[in-house]
Amino acid sequence: MAEDVKPTRKNLMEIEDRIDLSERGHDTLEQKRDGLIMEFMDILDQAQDVREDVEQDYEDAQRTINMARAMEGDVAVRGAAAALQEHPEITVRSHNIMGVVVPQIEASRVSKSLDQRGYGVIGTSSRIDEAAEAYEDLLETIVLAAEVETAMKKLLDEIESTKRRVNALEFTVLPDLYESQDYIEQKLEEQEREEIFRMKKVKDKKEEEEERAEAAAEAETAD
Repeated sequence: MAEDVKPTRKNLMEIEDRIDLSERGHDTLEQKRDGLIMEFMDILDQAQDVREDVEQDYEDAQRTINMARAMEGDVAVRGAAAALQEHPEITVRSHNIMGVVVPQIEASRVSKSLDQRGYGVIGTSSRIDEAAEAYEDLLETIVLAAEVETAMKKLLDEIESTKRRVNALEFTVLPDLYESQDYIEQKLEEQEREEIFRMKKVKDKKEEEEERAEAAAEAETAD
């Protein structure tokens, strides 16, 4: 409450400093919030594209695996899958977007040539090759989707946090400081008016005393 602040010039200067700092902090946070929103919108567009790619790649993978099962049988498909020797590896790094650390996910050894898949080329048909390639594409798209979705969530969390800080400054901290500033300025003005009035009273009283003294001196001289 403004009334809890002692109305002194020292406190007024401190509050003015806090107002200046809070206003600059508010402007900086607004700029950060707006920048984060722009980054988020860019990633959101990318995320929508990636989601569509995941859906399309999943449909392609399901179609090719179903075709391979129909043509080669489940035993042959499972055998080809079990023959895989080198499994994909996931590497997670990080990079900074306006102070927000987001993951950078890289997958290696996902796409493979025919001889790297482990199953015999002669004993399988092109249907299994197509299914393997479709699932490799799907896995790469899923890794990209994981990176984009995680970055989007982290940016959204930071946007919400920054918005709360902006609102706290705009609707709570700064209004309270302005109220305290107005209260102190009003009280100091009242004190200044009272002091001026007191000094005028003192001056008037002194002048009255001087006039009485002069009158008394003149009376003594006349006698």
